[in-house]
Amino acid sequence: MDPVDLALILALDGSASVTYEEFGLIAGGMAAALRDQAVVEGLVGQGRSAILALLLWSGAGQQDVITPWTRVATADALAAFAQTVDDMPRTVRAGQTAIGEALLAALTLLAHAPTQARRTVVDVVGDGRSNDGIPPGPVRDRMAAAGITINGLCVLHEEPDLLTSYTEEVIGGPGAFAVTCADYPDFAEAMRQKLVREVLGPVV
Repeated sequence: MDPVDLALILALDGSASVTYEEFGLIAGGMAAALRDQAVVEGLVGQGRSAILALLLWSGAGQQDVITPWTRVATADALAAFAQTVDDMPRTVRAGQTAIGEALLAALTLLAHAPTQARRTVVDVVGDGRSNDGIPPGPVRDRMAAAGITINGLCVLHEEPDLLTSYTEEVIGGPGAFAVTCADYPDFAEAMRQKLVREVLGPVV
């Protein structure tokens, strides 16, 4: 497989703090963001291409690759991937919040990526700080040292100070950032804005 511009893992929180209604809003909101014209253009416009994967996580030992690495080089391929996001099953037990374990699972996924990428981004979406499994900080540091960017989207409905936790323990690497939304009804727009910023990459 030819090298791509971006390898992107979408790592979504399926822990007990996320209700089934909220989980549906995550799936639908992320799918809508992937269908946004600016995101489509950023991923596949002007000859660009990417590989995408979808990872669902909750507590320790509860990580599942919902959609394995998928090459996206056309709008149709991206639309097909977005549909898998829209339709994703909740396959992990609704347990605690093990962000460090999720990052390790992302590292394993990256080790089996089917091609090289100019940029590598892990997109962590959650509504709570890590409270299970290994701490995320050391894993984040290891990934950042390898040139991997970890970005965050924090849903603040249960923990208003969650951005501080993500900034200190989760995000890292080249150009890393975190964004917030107040609650799940606002998720789709926050995810859209975040993906636009991610797929366009750092402004040089």
